[in-house]
Amino acid sequence: MNPYLDIVIRSASVYFFMVIALRVFGKKELSQLNTADVILILLISNAVQNAMVGSDTSLLGGIAAAAVLFIINYVLKKLTYRFKGLHNLLLEKPEVLIHNGHIDFKSIGKLNISSDELEEAMREHGVEYYKDVKLAMLEIDGTISIISQNNEHLKQTIYKRKHNHKNFQK
Repeated sequence: MNPYLDIVIRSASVYFFMVIALRVFGKKELSQLNTADVILILLISNAVQNAMVGSDTSLLGGIAAAAVLFIINYVLKKLTYRFKGLHNLLLEKPEVLIHNGHIDFKSIGKLNISSDELEEAMREHGVEYYKDVKLAMLEIDGTISIISQNNEHLKQTIYKRKHNHKNFQK
């Protein structure tokens, strides 16, 4: 077998494994990386390097593996844009956290969002009370967006979710 074809097949296999693993374990956790997450990513990249290039440590072998990853990523993005079913299978969906002042405790519990974290996002958006939140959403990139009942003070802020193991307390 051609050694570069072997690299292509290995790299594609690792890429699809990582896509599936991120879908199973939750992409939302990667929205804001902590030290343990960075270490995990570094160790995973080191662990899968040999699986992609095998014994070929040449410059061309590395470039071939990187090119395959870029091409697959580009094609996958185009396909998920074009086919809604594939998009729904591979990508997370936004989640409602608060609607018209009412907290969705089921969603918040499932997503492991603490009351402190939700209140921090509200403060970031200039909202003091839950009853003043028209809509709070955990977006697919891990940010929490909030629309207040009082639309006079609409402003754009970015609240990146920090991974927090505390459960939401009523």
